[in-house]
Amino acid sequence: MKRLLSVLVVFSLLAFAGYKAGVWWLADQRLAEARTELSSVGVLERGQISSALDGRLLLKGASWLDFRLTQPLTMGVVELDARSPIELVTGLANPEAETDDWSLVIEQARMILEPTMFRNWVTEDVNESVSAPPLIALACAPDPRQHLGSGDLKRMGIDSIGGDFRLTQSRDGLTAELNTSAVGSLELNWPGARLQVSRTGIDVTGQEQMAEATFRDGGLMRRISAYCSRETGLTVNEWSVKAAKALARGVEARGYKASEQLIALYRQWLTEGGELQFSVNPGSETFGVPVRAEERPEAVWQVKYNGAQVPDVYLSRIQPTEPDVVPEAYEPVTHPETSRRPQWFAEPVENASAWQGQRVRVTLSNGKSVEGRLVSVGERELEVAHLIAGGEVAYPMLIRAVARFEVWRRGRAN
Repeated sequence: MKRLLSVLVVFSLLAFAGYKAGVWWLADQRLAEARTELSSVGVLERGQISSALDGRLLLKGASWLDFRLTQPLTMGVVELDARSPIELVTGLANPEAETDDWSLVIEQARMILEPTMFRNWVTEDVNESVSAPPLIALACAPDPRQHLGSGDLKRMGIDSIGGDFRLTQSRDGLTAELNTSAVGSLELNWPGARLQVSRTGIDVTGQEQMAEATFRDGGLMRRISAYCSRETGLTVNEWSVKAAKALARGVEARGYKASEQLIALYRQWLTEGGELQFSVNPGSETFGVPVRAEERPEAVWQVKYNGAQVPDVYLSRIQPTEPDVVPEAYEPVTHPETSRRPQWFAEPVENASAWQGQRVRVTLSNGKSVEGRLVSVGERELEVAHLIAGGEVAYPMLIRAVARFEVWRRGRAN
């Protein structure tokens, strides 16, 4: 009996060690393949690999750095739950094998915000004159082209974005949950959808049914509307009207016309925030917002705001509109130094560090001019973040090459 017990104990220890070693090796191989596939767009750090006997694979201290961004996404714990050790080993050995029930949880995910999050080569080849106007254009500066960015979030007191994410695959479909401490939460329930992972990529099948989404802003929209209205010198109501008009122009440029209720809902959301529940179709051109036509004269979007159904939310098809003139930045009439109206004032470039974070205009000795937010000032260079295609791009310039340095500010009183 003692010999049998000893054999069982030794066998159990060997099986345990073999399972642990096998899962570690398979996970390391799969993550190495993923790192190689993603090497052209970013760097994946897997962190420490561990596993549990109930079919869970854990990564601790993993991170992802997209080459387009200046900061990585760090993840405290990444947990893949295959529901059983056999399913876990099978899935790691053959990623293309279909599994009906699994979940992926990311805890303590965090990305630190910087005034300029995009590297300066990301959008330098974008031709703004031929691109459609953005749907979400939240102006947060006297220049209407300067939209809400990471620098604005930092000035609002949001230094990083962090939270937890859960993705669950079941026989009924996909569900996803994202909870953050700074920008609210998102819940998505997609019946019939199935996520398939293979060595060639990720594919979603079964998209026939609409997904149901719930978004809660956690008070973010009130902070944004108050901040942006103050920065633009408008009231919250005036600022929301301009943002709503930008949405209408963006929709019309894509060949649709938004209903009055849709625009009103957008304005209400911008100023008050709250909870939005709506149906969405990620594979549709309008993302599930119905388009009224002769065969669908009563089509409306199923959307609830703070629990109440919002009627008459839809799109109508029209001929796309093209602006005759590209909108330019607002250039004020020149006022004296004592004026309290904001305008461009020349300042010595030697004092540039005093204007860090402010909107500046730098003219170089070769005649080139760059306008944007002053990000940093060093001994030899200064860096200006310029708005291009909805993102900020940093341009470093030698201080000795600066011919004129101007700051957008209010005049000083006598």
